[in-house]
Amino acid sequence: MAVIQVEGLRKTYGDLVAVDGISFQVQEGEVFGMVGPNGAGKTTTIECIEGLRQPDGGVITLLGMDPQKDGYQLHQRIGAQLQEAGLPDRLKVGEAMRLFASFYRHSVEWRSLLEQFGLAEKEKAYFGGLSGGQKQRLFIALALINNPEMVFLDELTTGLDPQARRAMWDLVRNIRGQGKTVFLTTHYMEEAEQLCDRVVVIDRGKIVALDTPAALIRSLGAEKRVAFTLSGSLDLQPFRRVPGVAKVERIGERVVIYGQGEKLLSGVVTILEQANVPFRDLHTEQPTLEDVFLALTGREMRD
Repeated sequence: MAVIQVEGLRKTYGDLVAVDGISFQVQEGEVFGMVGPNGAGKTTTIECIEGLRQPDGGVITLLGMDPQKDGYQLHQRIGAQLQEAGLPDRLKVGEAMRLFASFYRHSVEWRSLLEQFGLAEKEKAYFGGLSGGQKQRLFIALALINNPEMVFLDELTTGLDPQARRAMWDLVRNIRGQGKTVFLTTHYMEEAEQLCDRVVVIDRGKIVALDTPAALIRSLGAEKRVAFTLSGSLDLQPFRRVPGVAKVERIGERVVIYGQGEKLLSGVVTILEQANVPFRDLHTEQPTLEDVFLALTGREMRD
């Protein structure tokens, strides 16, 4: 069952078309990801769905209701972690939880949420004294305090270190494991590939792809890569004769061989052994969602 239906969503700011007539659905119980370059329209889209922005065109249905007309009822059933959020530095964690719990007709026992998110010892700590990861965990706990059916996570792990980011991934999996539907936006393609059942790629306000991460990667038709590092000279011509090889390139000491087929790796290793030259860091690299993203949106800098 579709819990979100978006048909022809359009939003402009003066002459800027932020979202240009996009349509998609989010199914119950899935983790649905939206990715795109800066300024692609991700946050505008998610805020229109949440009812925080008024669309200029199109139809949005969230949990069977209109986010603009049925905002109060919907806010009782959804949770949201916004891209830019904050609390007063002198507000204590426990005070924030009690405050947010008072906003809803029904709420969960908030101390159990703090325990679940590793914040039980921070109940009396000031918000301003929390680390970046602790603040993000608190915002997720606040988004879940009403036991929502639908959870929105906008740029959840931006600015976090790798350890905190992986901890956030585990939290998202746990939320999904509770039967909730998750809509997330992210700049990190590995994050989308790891967490999402389906991913929509948006660029310049338009949808350029929508499918499972695995299907998007397959659709790219990208070659596998065999990479290694050399400290001396080596004739690269023999690698080009290996069955399935499409391209060979060398940048400094790093050599990358692009191609497909089961014998790609064995062919490369055989040539290296025959050449009897020292090499290191031999490894294979599979196509990723980042390759898809760059192929669809380009590599130029965006503001």
